[in-house]
Amino acid sequence: MMTDVARLRNSTQILLPGDSLSGLRGDLEERFTVTVRREETQVRIIGSPVEIKSVSDFLARNGIAVA
Repeated sequence: MMTDVARLRNSTQILLPGDSLSGLRGDLEERFTVTVRREETQVRIIGSPVEIKSVSDFLARNGIAVA
């Protein structure tokens, strides 16, 4: 069951180093229905699996690697 929870979490959020979205956060929030939360040293992007997949593609096109 833990695997299912981890897979669901991975499909609904992206966790990046805090400065990763420099210059892109506005575009990201404008184009996609996601929540962007700044946490201590990281940024968490939360959304539906479909939005997270699109955000991941968007970030990759802008040179940000998403694990």
